[in-house]
Amino acid sequence: MPAPLAVALGDPAGIGPEILAKAWEKRVSEGLNPFFAVGDPAGIEAVWRGPLRIIEEPAEAAACFDDALPLIRIPGAGTVVPGSPTLEGARNSLDALELAVGLTRSGAASAIVTGPVSKAQLYAIGFVHPGQTEFVAERCGVAADMVAMMLAGPTLKAVPVTTHVALRAVPDLLTTDLIVSKGRVTIRGLRRQFGIDRPRIAVAGLNPHAGEDGALGREEIDIVLPAIERLREEEAEISGPSAADTMFHPRARASYDAALCLYHDQALVPFKTLHFDEGVNITLGLPIVRTAPDHGTAFGIAGQWRANPGAMIAALQTAAAAAARMSQA
Repeated sequence: MPAPLAVALGDPAGIGPEILAKAWEKRVSEGLNPFFAVGDPAGIEAVWRGPLRIIEEPAEAAACFDDALPLIRIPGAGTVVPGSPTLEGARNSLDALELAVGLTRSGAASAIVTGPVSKAQLYAIGFVHPGQTEFVAERCGVAADMVAMMLAGPTLKAVPVTTHVALRAVPDLLTTDLIVSKGRVTIRGLRRQFGIDRPRIAVAGLNPHAGEDGALGREEIDIVLPAIERLREEEAEISGPSAADTMFHPRARASYDAALCLYHDQALVPFKTLHFDEGVNITLGLPIVRTAPDHGTAFGIAGQWRANPGAMIAALQTAAAAAARMSQA
């Protein structure tokens, strides 16, 4: 029996507690491996009246998982009102994340799944990382530029080379070395966590029509093509640079295992169009498995029992499968 999955609840006023409770309710029909929540039980109790079991150690989770949702208590969220985030709740979400990472690094949990957090609230309490991805990487001793954010769904996997930056900053941030670094992390991640021995990577161009041989910009010629040539040394099939407007129709998606995109929306717009309710964010390049549902806190519907748990269920399934592959490597 593998170790259970650790799930950091995220902001207690968001939809994280709701979608995790709904995932536990579907544990049998979705074939979910045992997992346990990490956070303040007040977040779950504010939206759910199902059975909750407080545990002290991850090893206790499997024994009670059939009958109750296991939870390691992290007190301190204060009074939780769904849809109304607080600084107390943000501190609590960060404390839960810290413990869940530690439990996963120690092997007490087989992987970590992170619930959605409010970056604005985290920044207000002094959080200095762009997001949870960079925080987890630091706690694992991995530099932020050595990990990659992959969005994984049933028919598309996409990795943005640059993430949460202004669009006008992207051309100045793109370098051949950066594309090569993210491409290598993607290739290794597809092998280690998805079991694809010879990955096929499609690299997007930056400009319309991939620059039209320099007529619409030289980034493809000066930056992207040299990166593609270096990535072809990695025993992977690398194509591109491709015009982004023709990369995501069904026939195109069937020709590659992952799309390496050059900026945030180039990856996330097609991905969320295809897999909004089942998208998973998986961090590649870590010594542990970390996944997350690819959506935010949705404060506007928190507490209304309207949140779709599909992405949380997919994040749990992806984490379990990736952890099993890494344990056998």
